[in-house]
Amino acid sequence: MGARGVDALRFVEELKAAGVELLQYRDKLGGPQEVLRNAAVIGEAMAGSGCRLIMNDRADLAVLAGWDGVHVGQGDLLPEDAKAVVLRTMPTHRMKQRRDEWGTRIVPGSGLDFRSGLDFRSGLDFRSGLDFRSGLWVGVSTHTEEQVRVADGSCADYVAVGPVFATGTKLDAEPVIGLEGVRRARMLTKKSIVAIGGITRANARSVIDAGADSVAIISALFVEGETVEKVARDFLEILR
Repeated sequence: MGARGVDALRFVEELKAAGVELLQYRDKLGGPQEVLRNAAVIGEAMAGSGCRLIMNDRADLAVLAGWDGVHVGQGDLLPEDAKAVVLRTMPTHRMKQRRDEWGTRIVPGSGLDFRSGLDFRSGLDFRSGLDFRSGLWVGVSTHTEEQVRVADGSCADYVAVGPVFATGTKLDAEPVIGLEGVRRARMLTKKSIVAIGGITRANARSVIDAGADSVAIISALFVEGETVEKVARDFLEILR
């Protein structure tokens, strides 16, 4: 968030006001202490909202922050290893609290209801229909059909695919898979699919129609002359 000159607390408060129910925090530059400080700010801001919090890359920091899961990439821990970390070392009182809080709840909607989620690379991870009884989540990023197949056979709770469109958010972005790549991924897995990469209000619906259960919104949240809350609400409306 610092790279965009945006105050993290204000950003999270706007997402909360928009109705975000899942937030993913990604920080490739900050050290562990900085990540945990930011995680504390995010957790406090979202307190009482029912928002589910996912840490990117670091299963150990997800545990220390008391968050609800971790998202890993192809170069990170295997989903099974990440799951082992978040399930075996999460304080039992925290796990019970989340079971009591989320229990049998399934997020409604057809867009993320992550109805909202947010990928703190600066964005939202909108997805839908996830069963919160599955416990602490582990998500995994994929960029090829073979990676989707592997993820489908893993313990991952959801599969991220992309980049769907060209994106400037990641300097080392993988080749664009297009809407056809989303359709192929849909044929290869029954797990929930999160599409990421170059998604805007103009093309978000087409990604859902191609088979994604949700879309990850990053730079598209920041529009001159519009608040993050307003843009997030627009996405939620489009994806319903």
